[in-house]
Amino acid sequence: MYQASYLKHFTEEVFLAIGCSAEEALLASQVLISADLRGVDSHGIARLAGYVRLYDNGRLNPTPDIKVVYETPSTAVVDGDRGLGLIVAPRAMEIAMEKAEKVGSGWVSVRNSNHFGIAGYHAMLALQKEMIGMTMTNAAPLVAPTFSLDKLLGTNPIAVAVPANEEPPFVADFASTAVAYGKFEILQRKGLPAPLGWAQDAEGNDTTDSNAVKSGGGLLPLGSDREHGSHKGYGLGAIVDIFSGVLSGANFGPWVPPFATAGFMSAQAGVGLGTGHFLGAMRIDGFRPANEFKEDMDKWIRAFRGARAVEGKKVLIPGDPERETEAIRSVEGIELLEPVILSLSELAKRFGISFENNL
Repeated sequence: MYQASYLKHFTEEVFLAIGCSAEEALLASQVLISADLRGVDSHGIARLAGYVRLYDNGRLNPTPDIKVVYETPSTAVVDGDRGLGLIVAPRAMEIAMEKAEKVGSGWVSVRNSNHFGIAGYHAMLALQKEMIGMTMTNAAPLVAPTFSLDKLLGTNPIAVAVPANEEPPFVADFASTAVAYGKFEILQRKGLPAPLGWAQDAEGNDTTDSNAVKSGGGLLPLGSDREHGSHKGYGLGAIVDIFSGVLSGANFGPWVPPFATAGFMSAQAGVGLGTGHFLGAMRIDGFRPANEFKEDMDKWIRAFRGARAVEGKKVLIPGDPERETEAIRSVEGIELLEPVILSLSELAKRFGISFENNL
């Protein structure tokens, strides 16, 4: 068990060691550890070594010149200069919010970036301005569209954050696949099989092999198969890819470069620049008085919370599980699996940073 503050400081030290500025190392560590605090272990400190490998492979610029290359009053394209997506995405959301403050909404498509952590972190930045936030990103091709044997899309997550008044905000953050690939990495570390419906093998058959994607298989879209609506997950993933990649000039579809943890994949010549993101912010009073909207959001949330539930269960609002986990882990600490601890210990040795059992 490790305190979040300890892991955040260690992560910050690693980012400093590869050349990030103090300000950007601090921000990147906050984004990464927010995933562990919220229970999204697949996107937290377990991925730290992957960012270092991106740096080692020359794909990550620790001192990027992040800039707007095209804009209108309500839109922009940002070039991340191969920077940490953990840094590029918050900067892009700042631009989206600045535009929203001026004209009601702001929409920013990003190119030449890298993996940006959990989508929910960036969407939730808009809550600080009492705005609605939306974020999405494309990712390496691990997903076979409905009826396909080829992997053409990434897990391509979408996040939307909506403020309320007395109730906590609505925060939906989900991949457009049955599960994110990080869930497979966790199963691989534990030596466990995967549930049916998560992946297909190289011949397109259902499989419980948690290593199937490494062996030529693919992740399945949300819905798993056509009879259960996989075409809808496929459609969502395609929308994310187009908004994030085609719209910005980033790579898209099968050309999106892999994150470094996907060691079984190799980057190929692309059709654009790096990984792409899409971020948006909307001012509520561009639609109706903000206080009235937030009061109605309270009613909406309470109506769903008050729904009759099946025995032993309760109806959750998107964001509830993450909030509950964060409240617990902020006090009790974050548990790391042994392979993650070994990976962090190797980074500590390489950079001369202390990493010890914390709790």
